[in-house]
Amino acid sequence: MEHDLHHQAQIDAFLSDGYTIQRTGDDDANQSIAEKLYSFNLKHFPEDLKGRYEEITLTLHDAMGEIRGGLVGEICWNWMEVKILMVDEDLRGGGHGTRLLQEAERIATGRGCDFIKLDTLSFQAKGFYEKHGYDVFGTLDNVGRDHRHFYMKKDL
Repeated sequence: MEHDLHHQAQIDAFLSDGYTIQRTGDDDANQSIAEKLYSFNLKHFPEDLKGRYEEITLTLHDAMGEIRGGLVGEICWNWMEVKILMVDEDLRGGGHGTRLLQEAERIATGRGCDFIKLDTLSFQAKGFYEKHGYDVFGTLDNVGRDHRHFYMKKDL
């Protein structure tokens, strides 16, 4: 009981200082927060890495022009992060994922990146990435209760 009263007093003090917390899906708010963190981070990186941010999107199209897969990532300072690599299920095993990943690696190498990092779930593509030279550097258990999250890296 005493702990709950202390906790409520902390919340009341926080809310009385004029600051509020709001939940929003606003893109402008997201960009503002990201820019503030980016500005802070810039203070801690060498000059030659400042201003190195580039979004990368590669798309796989069929003969009709429909997007059937792709890769979404970003170059940030001295690395590339692959956020999404996806190929439609009926096309998997045909080399399209390999081609997308190799193109991303080519771009990263050309931009002077030292490594690529990405993550995948245990039911997704860990073996695929290992086949392409990626190593696990961290895991998180109990993802969706039954799965593992693998964090992977490849030095370029």
